[in-house]
Amino acid sequence: MNFFHPRKGRCSLDEMIAVIQSYVQEDRNAEYKVVIGTDSQTRERQTLFVTAIIVQRVGKGAIFFYTRHLHRAMKDLRYRIYRETEYSLKCVELLKEKGFFGFSVNIPMEIHLDVGQQGETRKLIQEVVGWVTAVGYTAKIKPESYAASQVADRFTK
Repeated sequence: MNFFHPRKGRCSLDEMIAVIQSYVQEDRNAEYKVVIGTDSQTRERQTLFVTAIIVQRVGKGAIFFYTRHLHRAMKDLRYRIYRETEYSLKCVELLKEKGFFGFSVNIPMEIHLDVGQQGETRKLIQEVVGWVTAVGYTAKIKPESYAASQVADRFTK
């Protein structure tokens, strides 16, 4: 799986983790938070999913990476939102498999979901938030879900 950094370009999972670890080591006394969110954009023939991985140095900036997945066009909103949630959770599991959370167990994790009280996605809030919290993560919805609704969204265009 390829990840992208806005300035460094394409990198592997191992390279991304090394950059994140280096970022955290730069200021070991800072408070950090890992935020993961996915957004999608359906065009005529395909749907593009973008998952953003943000490491926030709380109050002092952040770094982020993103990855993309292409599928046949998915017109069903419920299916797309479920797939977005699935990609975010798979990304967490991928990071865990590589030992990402082993270097600092004190970094909190949030999953940002592209659902909110306005619009059609409000019907899906309980389902996807329940899914994320059932597997042990904190879920955020719009307007607090900036990883999905702002960062990932920017790279689906």
